[in-house]
Amino acid sequence: MKKIITSKNAPAPIGPYSHGVVVGNMLFVSGQVGKHPVSGELMLNDIKTETTMVMENVKGILTDAGMEFAHVVKTTIFLTDMNNFAMVNEVYGSYFKGDYPARETVQVSKLPLNVNVEISVIAVKE
Repeated sequence: MKKIITSKNAPAPIGPYSHGVVVGNMLFVSGQVGKHPVSGELMLNDIKTETTMVMENVKGILTDAGMEFAHVVKTTIFLTDMNNFAMVNEVYGSYFKGDYPARETVQVSKLPLNVNVEISVIAVKE
């Protein structure tokens, strides 16, 4: 049985998808971008600010599912410019306290809303 997670702490989906889906003890979080959940403003001033907003959106969904970053086991980072990797990695890493999840980072030609970074996660609650 699956449970759909809809969060007020993340921007509304822009298509036919859910913020997250819980199946058993696993949470699958859709890719999040740097869009403010209340104002809807895209936070594209600089890559660190944008990445922080992405991670805060992920955090909101995790929280609404009763989880936190310690439960994340897998992440995928999509970047439009791999030259931003170090700055994205710095912000991303600050949300974890060791025991980092598995991850891949890929460069793509374009992301929704012309953002620079999108991150999805899978979390497991024991």
